[in-house]
Amino acid sequence: MKPVMKTIAVAALCLPLSALAHKQWLAPSKTVLNVDQWVTFDAGVATDPFVLDNNAMRVDNLSITAPDGTAVAPENPATGKLRATFDLQLKQAGTYKIAVINNSIAASWDDNGQTKRWPARGATFTAEGFAKEVPADAKDLKVTQSVGRIETFVTAGKPNTTALAPTGKGLELVPVTGFNDLYVGEAATFQLLLDGKPAADVEVEAIANGTRYRNAIGEIEVKTDKNGRFTFNWKQPGLYYLSASVTDDKAEKPATSRRSSYAASFEVLSP
Repeated sequence: MKPVMKTIAVAALCLPLSALAHKQWLAPSKTVLNVDQWVTFDAGVATDPFVLDNNAMRVDNLSITAPDGTAVAPENPATGKLRATFDLQLKQAGTYKIAVINNSIAASWDDNGQTKRWPARGATFTAEGFAKEVPADAKDLKVTQSVGRIETFVTAGKPNTTALAPTGKGLELVPVTGFNDLYVGEAATFQLLLDGKPAADVEVEAIANGTRYRNAIGEIEVKTDKNGRFTFNWKQPGLYYLSASVTDDKAEKPATSRRSSYAASFEVLSP
């Protein structure tokens, strides 16, 4: 290995896991606005949140919930190489939830020393396809369900919580401190739920925007308490990427394990 490549490899081994895994994120242009104003969103996938250097995030499962709980369609959607974009006009007063919700099942097994996977990337799981394509006697068979939510929130005028009601499925976040009422120097408390119940002792990480301009990622790491609550003290204004995940055996058949993940983008303002 050439010296420079060896140095890069050693440096990569020293990075935290948050620096190595690709992250999916939604980035709103603003989060606190007035009624009838427009907000635009970027949706991307990258090693560092909010950096446009990998590829666009698929937003097939995009869901926008208005302050009265009704569904709203995005406007001007477009997908490029590095990001997907869409716009939203805030016609109602209150808080909107913008979410990409994913739920999939995938299988992997050993086939004469080679790892086989099904379904193929971009394809959809079906029970019929699983029965046909995955050998019943497959060696080292692993079937995993992945349940993920990627969210952000914007408020027009006075905030409300109607759109923020949890569904009771997978990891979800509910406000103790308002999602669009975050300021530097003020502690913010949230509650993490798993299937509608407090998710205790779960690691939660927050990363501030601007990682490409820092020597270190500077992540903030906390754990939820017995009530699923945790508190962040914001060190600087700007966008933050918050994430958490849990693995358990509460999967839908034929999966035997489930990975529930949650990610959200928040804007922290100067006081």
